[in-house]
Amino acid sequence: MDRLRLRFSRVGADAFLVSHLPNIRYLCGFSGSAGLLLVEEHRATLITDSRYTYQAREEVRGARLLIARRGLNRALGELLKGRRRVAWATGHITLTQKQALEQAVGKRVRWVGDRNAVEELRSVKEPGELANMREAAQLISDVFGRVVRIVRPGISELSLTAEVEYEIKRLGGSGPSFETIVASGPRSAWAHARPSAKLLKKNELVVFDQGAILRGYCSDLTRTVFVGRAPSRVREMYRAVLEAQQAARDAVSPGVRAGDVDLAARKSLGKRGLASYFTHSTGHGLGLEVHEMPRLGKGEETVLEEGMVVTLEPGVYLEGFGGIRIEDDVVVTAKGAADLTTATREFLEL
Repeated sequence: MDRLRLRFSRVGADAFLVSHLPNIRYLCGFSGSAGLLLVEEHRATLITDSRYTYQAREEVRGARLLIARRGLNRALGELLKGRRRVAWATGHITLTQKQALEQAVGKRVRWVGDRNAVEELRSVKEPGELANMREAAQLISDVFGRVVRIVRPGISELSLTAEVEYEIKRLGGSGPSFETIVASGPRSAWAHARPSAKLLKKNELVVFDQGAILRGYCSDLTRTVFVGRAPSRVREMYRAVLEAQQAARDAVSPGVRAGDVDLAARKSLGKRGLASYFTHSTGHGLGLEVHEMPRLGKGEETVLEEGMVVTLEPGVYLEGFGGIRIEDDVVVTAKGAADLTTATREFLEL
């Protein structure tokens, strides 16, 4: 919160309103589903409702607690008496929420937009955060190692999805960090396929995209396997994607633009004539949310810093044939990218 306060003078504000729940958790520890955090120059106040009285007392640090009896916005209005300019993260306020806040607070407050203030702080992880993320990455790596043992013709995508999510919780995770993807055969070419009742068949690709939440922090891992003995075309495609991921990994370093990491992966695939089949960005930031700053995409100007955690996930997708994606979580260090996920990247034929 002290680092957030340093931005007050930049935007000409005397307080900052935080409404996005992951940002609230980052700043003061509160993990409930309803809350507003007002950060002022010399104090901070978490506003929540009576459902979270006991939880907030245990979780919140660095902020006083205000239990709203007649709605969060009305309680905020009372707090803002005397305030003239309040900054807020415009990307997390809907028009309806903005109108409700303005009605509760009145015209005495001028709202100042500061879109990514907290997200920029969150993008560089502190040592405790990195420790949690290392464990979350190890957990999902272990989950894949367990589930891949039961891959066989005749098992459904939904059954494998259920096994992934069961193992996440059995190994101590609080749940998946996003909707688990298991996609087989031609459906593996759908980059964001949802698992279906389709049964795995012999001689087809299977993409597993899975992530786990551990102590609030997310991991994200993708592996592609083949049921049966793979033809040379599949082996070559897999090798090309693995090389592209390594090219991206080699490009990661403090001071490098995020877009240059994406470019490295695309150039590598281009040498194999596969760049046109890579249809999404090379990666994204990771932390309390599964998609955070920075985005590793075309033309992204964000400069990588030590302590950022990003995914590296190039892929190729051929309609009617199948897709291959390999994804790992890495942390940016002074020496480059350091892997957090540990699942084998060897091409598995099952």
